[in-house]
Amino acid sequence: MTRKLSAISPDWWDYTTIDQAIIEEAARLTPTDLLQLSRPGFQVSIYETLEEFYLAEALEYIAAWKQSSADNPVGICGPIGPTEQLPLVARLVNALGLDLRSGHFWGMDEWFDVATGKEVPVTHPLSFERADREMCFNRIEKKLQIPDAHLHFPKADTRVYRESWDAGVRCAVMQGGQGDVKHWAFNDPLPRKGAYSDAPPSPEEYRSLATRIVDLHPLTVAQNARTSGGGNISIVPVKAITVGPAETWKAETVSIWHAGNHDNPFGQRLTAFMISKRLTDASVPMSLLADHPNVRFSYFRGGIGSCAVEMH
Repeated sequence: MTRKLSAISPDWWDYTTIDQAIIEEAARLTPTDLLQLSRPGFQVSIYETLEEFYLAEALEYIAAWKQSSADNPVGICGPIGPTEQLPLVARLVNALGLDLRSGHFWGMDEWFDVATGKEVPVTHPLSFERADREMCFNRIEKKLQIPDAHLHFPKADTRVYRESWDAGVRCAVMQGGQGDVKHWAFNDPLPRKGAYSDAPPSPEEYRSLATRIVDLHPLTVAQNARTSGGGNISIVPVKAITVGPAETWKAETVSIWHAGNHDNPFGQRLTAFMISKRLTDASVPMSLLADHPNVRFSYFRGGIGSCAVEMH
């Protein structure tokens, strides 16, 4: 049977095309229910204050880099969204005097400029590399900084970035947020066309995707206008370069942080439910993390919200 059309855009796959029973069950989950979704390989935690939440997120960087040495380099892959942890990372490194010369960092994604056929330059106001450098790496004392060659940012020519994942550096943590379309990085659902006109790709097909240039789901474009561009959709690129599931599965841990500023109360529940119950569906890309051996979801209690219907 052909699956229902998306309620957001009929030309795309997304979470509105999945079984309604899953949607309804996820919407009923309370914060206590979320904690009970933990299982071996999937840990759910809730933080009571934003200060504790972002400090814990920043400490993942510190914990990863403390494991690194010249003969056993270790890195972390990190997001833009959330960003509040980044200045805290720099402060912690400086306060601890943590020497990062053997450490590595992978940026998760970057915007793609259709006009130039390249990644946006660091001068672009929405550049993710620019945000990482300005909010974190440029704030670290020079004697402690990660060498520039150890900072891996995705480019339109993805070869160098992809090779960095197989260069003998261990990725202790891939950290991220969750978008409105239930993605990590820009691993959006695919358009509903061609081989995927009647069904989205299988979980196995989607997980085989590596770092690549992607078309962004309309919901992702709208979200980034809301969170980063003051609502001005016209300035948000419609394509991006994103770390793929192929690289994600090379990270020892995938750690997703829900502050309540990015995905909504329903989305924060849906993906945790699907991962916990091992309900994988490529129209909900985050659900595919059910098959990763070590996933953590961290919530700010004040951002979990409710799925109750309220008229505003």
